[in-house]
Amino acid sequence: MAATTVYKEPAPRVDAENPLESMMSRFNVATEILGLDEETYDVLKAPDKQVIVHIPVTMDNGKVRVFEGYRVVHNTILGPSKGGIRYDKNVHLDEVKALAAWMTWKCAVVDIPYGGAKGGIICEPTKMSAGEIERLTRGYTLAMKDVFGPDRDIPAPDMGTGPREMAWLMDEFSKTVGATSPAVVTGKPLVMGGSLGRTEATGRGVMVSALAAMKKLGMDPTQTSAAVQGFGNVGSWAAKLLSEQGVKIKCVSDVSGAYWNENGINIDEAVAYKNVHSGRLDGFTGATLMDNADDLLTADVDLLVPAAVEDVITEHNAHDIKAKLIVEGANGPTSASADPIINEKGIMVVPDILANSGGVTVSYFEWVQNRQGFKWSEEMVTERADRIMTDAFEKVYATSQKYNIPMRIAAYVVAIDKVAQTYKFRGGF
Repeated sequence: MAATTVYKEPAPRVDAENPLESMMSRFNVATEILGLDEETYDVLKAPDKQVIVHIPVTMDNGKVRVFEGYRVVHNTILGPSKGGIRYDKNVHLDEVKALAAWMTWKCAVVDIPYGGAKGGIICEPTKMSAGEIERLTRGYTLAMKDVFGPDRDIPAPDMGTGPREMAWLMDEFSKTVGATSPAVVTGKPLVMGGSLGRTEATGRGVMVSALAAMKKLGMDPTQTSAAVQGFGNVGSWAAKLLSEQGVKIKCVSDVSGAYWNENGINIDEAVAYKNVHSGRLDGFTGATLMDNADDLLTADVDLLVPAAVEDVITEHNAHDIKAKLIVEGANGPTSASADPIINEKGIMVVPDILANSGGVTVSYFEWVQNRQGFKWSEEMVTERADRIMTDAFEKVYATSQKYNIPMRIAAYVVAIDKVAQTYKFRGGF
């Protein structure tokens, strides 16, 4: 008799800390500070919905391959859920659950009317043709047609996806409802209803957060040095905008390694170089390739911007960090085990759910414009986004001072308090 196949959840990498556990450890500390009642705690700790789908895709060689995809809706008490879709071989359900929860807190921190969600497909997009990725995206959209919707759940780009995939998603969803539905997704191409200012929005939010933190710490941007880990969309824009404020960017990194220039890297040259070299800094001559890319995290700089992936700052390297200020461009770049070490060292951290929320803020603006049928100017988008980011920083900073707690926990306190109060007013359970 044939053995029964048992479904096993794909496990996280063995050398990585569980991002869901990291998120929950911070969540637990914040709820204790708030004195959250048991009923509300139980509602907020678990996602509302977890959807697992299997998507058959005809590959270019004519064979059918089945891909596993996820969509986790964490919470919708503040409004429709919002969150990106990532295409990556290491996607797993716990990661998606953590990222969905982070989106709930992120939207609440910046006070926009969204809940949190996240999606992902286990695949290697760099090894797939454009046609294969399109068929995968359309198949995923059809599988999620009862989840997605302008008033239900609104996807966006994330790791491995971009405007191209969002255009396919919008088109496929529009077919299912029999009408053009631009508000079902954000991060679209401009010609399809995308927002001006969206491309640089997350990096710009990092810059605004960094400047606000520097002001609190008495740091002069023109006398500040920085290292930026990750030179994709977020990292490159953060580096560019920080350098325009006078910050000396001594080190940047991407998958090809970390690059150091004691006198400061010309970020415009680095961006121009990567744009004509398949998005990579391989061979860039404006800086010296470091022997170990991880040394960027412990480099002798004032400001550290981790803008790559989760769990790069851990208990193993936190003791060696020399920066006075960490502004998180990536989602979950600091593991929970590193928090006590960083706090003991007196390093201010502007956490991910605050620092990188510029992206979801301008995504919200895109959705509003789609619903209005009216396009805003780039100046309007930038001015409103900067104001929201600055106001959110000030609120989190004031909370950290009130309770004498780190900025990370203060951000969770602000977010959880907003969501919990909304449940009380709505009488949701």
